[in-house]
Amino acid sequence: MSGTVLVTGSAGRLGQAAVRELADRGWFVRGFDLHPTRGADESIVGDLADRAAVSRAMAGVRALVHLAAWPDDDEDFVGRLVPPNIVGVYNVLEAARRERVPRVVLASSGQVVWRQRFTGPLPIQPSDPPTPRGWYACAKVFAESAGQVYAYDNDADVIVARLGWCPRSPEHAAELELTTWAHDVYLSPGDAGRFFGAALDGPGPIGFRIAFVTSAPQREKYVDLSTALELGYRPQDRYPEGLDLA
Repeated sequence: MSGTVLVTGSAGRLGQAAVRELADRGWFVRGFDLHPTRGADESIVGDLADRAAVSRAMAGVRALVHLAAWPDDDEDFVGRLVPPNIVGVYNVLEAARRERVPRVVLASSGQVVWRQRFTGPLPIQPSDPPTPRGWYACAKVFAESAGQVYAYDNDADVIVARLGWCPRSPEHAAELELTTWAHDVYLSPGDAGRFFGAALDGPGPIGFRIAFVTSAPQREKYVDLSTALELGYRPQDRYPEGLDLA
């Protein structure tokens, strides 16, 4: 595929990785974020809860990488998570439906199968039932279900990416360092970008797919990467490679 790709959350750490990789692959990259997007061919500043702004950003798009979200649990679920993670998903997928966008990558999280990490069996499969960690993960389960509806109702390719742990700050990186099991579900920005590129450039049709996405594990294989590998993804990093937050 080629043409215009819309990357939401394009100014963030994963968003910037997506922008760089997709631009290198020849896509015309349109960024949508609360802040201007470095490196994008076109940068739109807007809010996911603003339906009109999302619709304008989706105009003429051939592919979508939806990364924008409130990234954590929060005591103010209604105020913090609902506008971007529930209303925003609705706005984005409805705008994509109106534009007949044929391929969509939706960012989810390994937190949707959080409890299976303790109870097994391992590695966790994309087909295993959700065992969400909290309200943030519950919102991601909603997004996954919405993506499935989009794929089936619009005869489109939707790839749900259950992303590993990609630190956003030095404090976040320090937490990961102290959490030894997390080294096996670490995701470098470089590998994240490589996955987004593979997911958009791979052959179709593929329908609805769920893929775990991490860098290469250090010791134990907690999640099954086979779907991502089938899409053409090849991790090149292993914790702490690619972690630099400078």
